[in-house]
Amino acid sequence: MDLELTEREREGIVILDLRGRLVAGDSMTLLREKVAGLIAGAKTKIVFNLQEVDYIDSSGLGSMVICFTSAKKSGGALKLLNLNRRNVELLVLTKLTTVFECFDEEQQAVNSFFPAREIRRFDILEFLRQQKEPGS
Repeated sequence: MDLELTEREREGIVILDLRGRLVAGDSMTLLREKVAGLIAGAKTKIVFNLQEVDYIDSSGLGSMVICFTSAKKSGGALKLLNLNRRNVELLVLTKLTTVFECFDEEQQAVNSFFPAREIRRFDILEFLRQQKEPGS
């Protein structure tokens, strides 16, 4: 399945709902062009909702880093929401958990853009403990 993007806004924060696979080719280009367009329109506070993303390859991961860097250089930020177990493991393996802020609730991701709001950060270790496969 190719990547599909749906844009919506919540409290001035752009949430991009991604669906499909984030892999080398058209999906990378689509994502980077979308983020570039948002930044050109002064929308630099972005959340990638990865709930419907079933696979990310190294090129897709690279595209996410490029989007993160572009948002940051423009004075904004890019954060991740609703990662599945495989995608969390990929971020841990590549040490990108030190780069991306991750959240498991949309309101927490939105709140993270407002310094006065209290947020509950995504606990990767707790997530992995809860996701343990039966018999492990």
